[in-house]
Amino acid sequence: MKIVKVGSSLLLAALVGLLPAGLSAQNIDTMRDVTDERLRNPEPENWLQFRRSYNGWGYSPLAQITPANVKRLQPVWSLSTGVTEGHQSPPMVNDGIMYITTPLNIVYAINAATGATLWQYKRQLPFDLSLLHPTNRGVALYGDKVYMATSDAMVVALNARTGAVVWEKPVEDYKTGYYMTMAPLAVNGKIMVGVSGGERGIRGFVAALDATTGAQVWKTYTVPAPGEPGSETWPGDSWKTGGAPVWVTGTYDPELNTTYWGTGNAGPWIGDARPGDNLYANSVIALDADTGALKAYHQYHWNDSWDWDEVSPPMLIDVQRNGRTFPALVHAGRNGYLWLLERKADAIIFIDAKPFVYQNVFTAIDAITGRPEYNIDAKPGMGRPGTYCPSLSGGKNWTPAAYSPQTELLYIPANENYCSTMAGEPVEYRPGQDFTGRTATVSTIREGADHIGELQAWNMNTGEKVWTHNYDMANWGPVLATGGGLVFSGGTADRFFRAFDASTGEVLWQERLNSGITGVPTTFEVDGVQYIAIQSGWGVDASRMQARLDAIQGRTNIVPQGGVVWVFAVE
Repeated sequence: MKIVKVGSSLLLAALVGLLPAGLSAQNIDTMRDVTDERLRNPEPENWLQFRRSYNGWGYSPLAQITPANVKRLQPVWSLSTGVTEGHQSPPMVNDGIMYITTPLNIVYAINAATGATLWQYKRQLPFDLSLLHPTNRGVALYGDKVYMATSDAMVVALNARTGAVVWEKPVEDYKTGYYMTMAPLAVNGKIMVGVSGGERGIRGFVAALDATTGAQVWKTYTVPAPGEPGSETWPGDSWKTGGAPVWVTGTYDPELNTTYWGTGNAGPWIGDARPGDNLYANSVIALDADTGALKAYHQYHWNDSWDWDEVSPPMLIDVQRNGRTFPALVHAGRNGYLWLLERKADAIIFIDAKPFVYQNVFTAIDAITGRPEYNIDAKPGMGRPGTYCPSLSGGKNWTPAAYSPQTELLYIPANENYCSTMAGEPVEYRPGQDFTGRTATVSTIREGADHIGELQAWNMNTGEKVWTHNYDMANWGPVLATGGGLVFSGGTADRFFRAFDASTGEVLWQERLNSGITGVPTTFEVDGVQYIAIQSGWGVDASRMQARLDAIQGRTNIVPQGGVVWVFAVE
């Protein structure tokens, strides 16, 4: 988009022909800057970051929409993005202005109550860029700017009121396999991002940029170099291409000034190619928000051979166990286990882990350290196939779970009864090219299975599952919990967006949208009206997994592509 620089944001919008009806100069001028205090204590009516709050709950206290009236939920506006592939960005709202991203790194600013477009930014991506995951998971809002991490490994800062580019800075070289899909995390004047590309032999890291200038403040690698703590877990030069990517926005504890990030697979995929524990792949890492220093970690599984990226950051929840309440880290893993950890200033302590879907790899978990032992027959090796459950898509993939302090339940979008078989093969590192080193993956469904997808509710104080809703197809639906006693989620190839009773799991409302839904749902309020917002747009890993399932089951799910922002309210 070409922007003409002028003195007034209102005049700028008028010059480029994007000032919509219903969005006044007062709306633009009175939209507040996003401060650290607002991010720590977000107003109920706004959704200012990826999961609304630093604790990662995906919960809003808004309670106007309830089990009693949710059946009257109706679309009030929609907006086609003009883009295909997987739309996964949450609609974020600051004082009535909505910001979304789409595949191919487009940002929209929209009047959240009317759907009128304020401005659009479209990044010009390099012609030689190879997009294995053509998606984007949202922006960060901070100060008077909007920040996006891009597919060509850049961070772009835009003026929140006009869409004009303020600065853009490279984070790494996309030609060597680096790219980014995550929403940045804004903390204390810094914009934090993590890099993807574990399947291409990158060396993962989290970086913090100065929010005003874009200058790099710190950079912490997720694979240690020789001489650094953990380097002994990588043989030879394997650390240089060790992977451990960071796909999803981290969480943050302001009291400890610690930010938590989930890391993904080591590279190549098969552990025999890199004997050792391979720290800090498939882990949660705790970083000092000011310096990036590694304060603590917990590795969910060592010497990963299953492509079980543990990229979802842990949620920060106070949990009661054995007569005490403690600050916990809660993680529903791709490896199919629900992990409960205790967070301290300079430590992460293992408390408990139990499977939330069928798992045939772990034979035991050490009660003190949380280190699993393996069934070697279910661990793929070099030239040795292994059949394992859950599949490489995981018991839960990147899709965020949610937590409601009202019900004290954790809501997990899960996939059950789905397994994979693969083996390792030699692979030579070539910058920017595939570095998985595995044979073609064969997918199977467990004998006697009557469903695949699930939405589960767990009480973390008791460690017990409270309810489950089953789907016959895969579930790739991020979850929203609200103060109205509802849970919202899409995620299935039938294109339904659903509202559940948060206490019982009963489906109370559903609406079939234009495409499948892997977007993160949000809720906000404008002029006393509560809205529910979601992006539809099927693609990426959800469509790939469902296609494999369809081939096994001899059926076809036709899911049209094309992104649309949908906003609902009770009428």
